[in-house]
Order: sequence, then C-alpha cells, then structure tokens
Amino acid sequence: MRPHARVARRPAPESLWSFWAPRYWHTWAGLGVMWLINRCPTRLQRLCGETLGRIALSLPLSYVRIAKCNLALCFPELSSSDRAHLLRRHFTSIGIGVCETANTWWASDARIAARTEVIGREHLAEALAAGRGVIIVGAHFTTIEIATRILGGLVPLNVLYRPTKNKLLAWFLLNNTARHARRAIPYDAIRTLMSALRANEAVWYAPDQSYRNKGAALVPFFGIPAASTTATSRLARLSGAKVLTYLPERLPCGRYRVTLSAPLEDFPSADPAADVARFHAVIEAHIRRVPEQYLWIHRRFKGLATDYPNYYGRDRRMRAPGPAA
Repeated sequence: MRPHARVARRPAPESLWSFWAPRYWHTWAGLGVMWLINRCPTRLQRLCGETLGRIALSLPLSYVRIAKCNLALCFPELSSSDRAHLLRRHFTSIGIGVCETANTWWASDARIAARTEVIGREHLAEALAAGRGVIIVGAHFTTIEIATRILGGLVPLNVLYRPTKNKLLAWFLLNNTARHARRAIPYDAIRTLMSALRANEAVWYAPDQSYRNKGAALVPFFGIPAASTTATSRLARLSGAKVLTYLPERLPCGRYRVTLSAPLEDFPSADPAADVARFHAVIEAHIRRVPEQYLWIHRRFKGLATDYPNYYGRDRRMRAPGPAA
C-alpha cells in the first residue's frame, strides 16, 4: 500500500483494553443485542424490526420531522393520509433494516446467498473484463447494509465509508468489513480509491446525499434542486472505469432482489451535472417502486442558498454550489 494512502488503521492490541471503559458499555450492549437478533428466525427478526420502527415513529425525534418534510416535497400528489401511511411503512422499513444489519455482520455467505436474487451479474463480469476497474453507484435505501454485503459476495469489493466517531464501533465495523469485502476506503481517500480502480477492482459507494463541498452542483431530485456531488464523473474520466448502478429491493419473507445495470453508455459526458441528473432519474424510478425503502430521514435538500426555501427550518444557509467541474 502506498505511504500516502489515507486508510483507517486498526488499534494496537494494547489499545483494545480501552474499549472496556464505561463510555463504551452501551455500545457493547447494542452489539450484544444485534448478535442475538442474528440468531433469531427471519420472521421474528422482521417482527422485532417492525416493532422498533413503530416505537421510533412515536418518539419526538427530528428524524420523524425530516421524513415528513421529504415525503411532502417529493410526493405532493399524495393525500395527507396516504403520506402518513407511507411514513409508517417507512419507519417499519427502517426498523427491519436495523435488524438486517445483524445479518450483515454475522450471517454466513451461504445464508445471505440463499435469500437473494441477483439480476445483471453478467454486466459486472463484462465491466471487469474491460480491465479499467468498475465504479458501482447505489443509493441510501434502508437495505443499504445487507445490499452491500450481498454485493461483496459477488465480487471482491472496495467500500467507501465515512468513519464514525465512536472508536469501538469504528474498530468493529472496520474489522467486520475486512471479513466480507476487499477493503474499506474512507470517503476522502481518493488516491486509495484510484489505486483500486487502476488495479481493475470494483468500488461501491452511494453518492445520493447532500453534498456542498468543491465539485458540488445543484441538480433536481424529484424536481427539487439538491446539492449533489459530481465525483462519479470525475473518477470515471480519470480512471477510465466502467460505471454501473446497483439497486436493492426487500421482498416478502426475508428475501432480496438486487439489480446491476449494464455499464452506462457515454459516461461520463461533457456535463457532470447532466450525469448526476441521469443517475437521479434511475434512482427516482426505483424509489417510486419501493418508496418506503428509501432513507427519507436524511436532509437531502439542506443548506441551499438564501434564494431557496429553508425546507427543514434549522439549517445554516450556504452559498449555492457553483458550476460542475
């Protein structure tokens, strides 16, 4: 590995003792509960998830307010009662997703594969055969954890991630990812990411959340301007990698369907913002199929300039993103 590669380091053995400090006891308790959930039958896991979702929806959480706002913005054609029903289904889906995370961490590859239908596996093989690496882009669905694990069972996978501030949880997640993926790459370790692509490896990430740093552009999402990253276009242009989309769907009875697209043609184009709009159109179509499974608790339309509405009521105002690089 190159000396300048900014990757997360595992704690030294002596520092692991610090994880038994009282400030980490609640994290250990949570991990213990998740381990027990993984041992439960699928039907009981789903019941636990549904109950957890209903409890979360009943609490005075900011996430509930944010989800309500997003659903009103993105589905204005729905009646208030229909949106309330969708909100309940969404929080149920979030609860189920939390329980699925336990399977992501501890279930065997055979158990995961037995529950999964994969569409487009041949597209991934075709893209890798080109020899320039593959960028697999997805979105933040409530199935994101299990979907990443499924993808890691199809190809040695590099996963972009944002490190958590909880050092115990960060250590656990890093080691868990190492068991099921080729490598976990911090979101800002661009050189490491490019090295993976040049080695003809697959890199997965989800670029659908609010982004207001260099390289951002305002691109409509459900018809509403949203600060979005144009990084996928830049990475594809620099590396020559093929770009595929990857979309998951939770099916009844604890099963999943994941779909890999064919390599996107004429990508990247001369207009990075148009490339983002193209990606948005793909995920919007999928969201409309399973609207409760998208992660509506993220403030997707936050931090816009003062000439745009302050949708969530508590955001700092930002300068509007400039033209796409």
